[in-house]
Amino acid sequence: MTKTILITGASTGIGRATAEHFQAQGWNVIATMRTPEIGAELAQLDNVLVTRLDVLDQPSIDAAVAEGIARFGAIDVLLNNAGYGAYGPLEAFPMDAIQRQFDTNVTGLLAVTKAVLPHMRAAKSGTVINISSIGGKMTFPLGTLYHGTKFAVEGLSEALHYELETVGIGVKIVEPGMIRTDFGGRSFDFRNDESLEEYQPAVQGLMAAFDSLGGTASAPSVVAEVIWQAATDGTAQLRYTAGEDAAQFMAQRAAQDDATFIGGVKQMLGL
Repeated sequence: MTKTILITGASTGIGRATAEHFQAQGWNVIATMRTPEIGAELAQLDNVLVTRLDVLDQPSIDAAVAEGIARFGAIDVLLNNAGYGAYGPLEAFPMDAIQRQFDTNVTGLLAVTKAVLPHMRAAKSGTVINISSIGGKMTFPLGTLYHGTKFAVEGLSEALHYELETVGIGVKIVEPGMIRTDFGGRSFDFRNDESLEEYQPAVQGLMAAFDSLGGTASAPSVVAEVIWQAATDGTAQLRYTAGEDAAQFMAQRAAQDDATFIGGVKQMLGL
């Protein structure tokens, strides 16, 4: 029987590449996004349903899940991919922007998962794959909000792994490094207040580092292939890194104590 994956944030980047990869492998794909018109080309592919889902809008979540099940009969894999990165001095962020970062990356992920779980629980099978980041295991300066959300994704996913294993549902975490996506554009919320002079050296160092790391970023297809592995390898493996830089950073973080690793990041940023 043909399997089905529901993907959030499928309009571009990792979500789009994953939709195309799974469709090419013969799966049914429920490709969800806030603006379905962006997915017109995806919608032309066989066995692809493009529909609206905004992780901040519960009715849209419920409608997309119901439409996907009505179309394909099941949801075997949920990929929680929708999200963005908020960077900058904490003092530069108004509270509504802080709330939006956590609502999108954490609460929205939980809302979509909660909407799909009754279906998977009834089937006693399924896999939930959450897109975290190497930024869920390590941090850069000025990433208080983004890293806060990704550390949360790591923790909730690991706890959920215990919880859902008892009913036959797997949980996986994919941790990409720097990926050639629009993370630096529409998926990047950078705030700065130049009157906060004390933070400006960190701002300049971070921007230079991101430019440098971006030059060696992996293609979204690299992450799509790792997601495919996580969805189909039949193991209880919890975490998967994606990208050579992710593997290198994770190895360094595991091998070094806090002072050594943080010192290396500061040196890289010239702080």
